Amino acid sequence: MNKTYSYDELNVGAEESLSLEITDAVVRQYADLIGDTNPVHLDDEYAAKSFFKKRIAHGMLAGGLISAILGTRMPGPGSIYLSQNFEFKRPVNIGETITAKVKVMEKHDRHKKVEFRTWVENPAGQVVLDGTAVVLVR
Repeated sequence: MNKTYSYDELNVGAEESLSLEITDAVVRQYADLIGDTNPVHLDDEYAAKSFFKKRIAHGMLAGGLISAILGTRMPGPGSIYLSQNFEFKRPVNIGETITAKVKVMEKHDRHKKVEFRTWVENPAGQVVLDGTAVVLVR
């Protein structure tokens, strides 16, 4: 079981991460669950003619790892995810293991809100998704 954090235990600069191997099965399960069947994610022939020249994972699949960290690890259960912004920087390639990270940037004592930097890296350490989130910590 992972540690979860109370508001007082969260310190500016603290980080948490979560990795996932992006397999063909993961991409297809995500597409089935969400309903995003864009052929750039599912059809090799179609994707070969696309801007990316090959199939790529859904960007929000990577974003979902951020949600998993905030909801289960840092701060963890009981926290309320208030907002998130993302900028997609690079494609997530099938076969890669990506790592999502969150870092405490600022705390707001009055309402116990915490601002996080949120990002996802590919195996080369390149940022594929970058953003910020605000979480209410109980």
